[in-house]
Amino acid sequence: MNASVSAARRPIRALVLFAGALAMFSVQGVAHADELIVSAAASLTNAFREVATAFEKRHPDTKVVLNFGASDVLLQQIANGAPADVFASADETAMDKAVAQNAVVQGTRHDFATNSLVMIVPADSRLKVQSVRETVAMAGVKRVAVGDPASVPVGRYTKAALEHDGSWDAVSAKAVLANNVRQALDYVARGEVDAGFVYGTDAALMPQNVKVAMKVPTGTPVTYPIAVVKGSAHAAQAGAFADWVLSPQGQAILAKYGFEPPAGR
Repeated sequence: MNASVSAARRPIRALVLFAGALAMFSVQGVAHADELIVSAAASLTNAFREVATAFEKRHPDTKVVLNFGASDVLLQQIANGAPADVFASADETAMDKAVAQNAVVQGTRHDFATNSLVMIVPADSRLKVQSVRETVAMAGVKRVAVGDPASVPVGRYTKAALEHDGSWDAVSAKAVLANNVRQALDYVARGEVDAGFVYGTDAALMPQNVKVAMKVPTGTPVTYPIAVVKGSAHAAQAGAFADWVLSPQGQAILAKYGFEPPAGR
C-alpha cells in the first residue's frame, strides 16, 4: 500500500474508532440496570409484582427480577448456587432451614405479612360444607388439592391444622398433591378436584372460579419472613428491597392483595 493511500485512511480509521467508542459509551449509558433477584413464595406473585414495580420507580438504577415458587424449592435453588439476592418464604420453617444452611444474612430476617388458610370448592359446587371431616366424607368428594407438605408451606399448614382436628387421614387419602399453592388453586378453579386448601389471598384472586367453603384455623399463624441472601452481589439493594416491603408503602400494597401485617406491626 503506498504512503498516500495509507495517509488518507488514517482519518477514516480514527473516525471509525471514535464511532465505535461512542457507540460503546452509548450502550453503557443505557445498559441494563443492576438486576436484583427476588425469590419469593408463589402466593406472593401478584402482590410482589406491584411491590417490585413501585420499588423500581424509587430506585431507577435497579431492575427487580422475580422468581416465584414453593418456598422449599426456592431455598434448594439458592443452596445449589442459583443467583438470588432476597428470599421471601411463606412460612417460618422454610426460613429456619435457610438460617440453618447459612443461606441468608444474620440479622436481616423479618416477618412482613400474615395470611389465612381456607378450604375452597369450585364456584358451581353444590357441596354443603359444615366441617372438613364431613366434607371429605361425602361420596361426591373424590379428590382434594393439597400442597405437598414435604416442600410446600401451605401443605404444612394444612397438615398441621387437620391433624389437630383429626381429619388429616381422611383428606390425605383423597389428596392430589400440588407443587405450590397456585397449582392447588388451579386444580380447584378448573374443576379437576372437588375441594382444595389454599391461602385466603389466593382464593380471592379467582372469585368467578372458586368460592371459600370455610376458613381453617391454624395453630401456627401463617407468617411470611424475608431476608437478604448470603453472598448477594447486591446486598445494599437487597436490604433496600426488604425495607421497602416492610415500609408503610409496601405494607399498603400487600394489604391491597389481602395480606395482613405481622404481629407487632
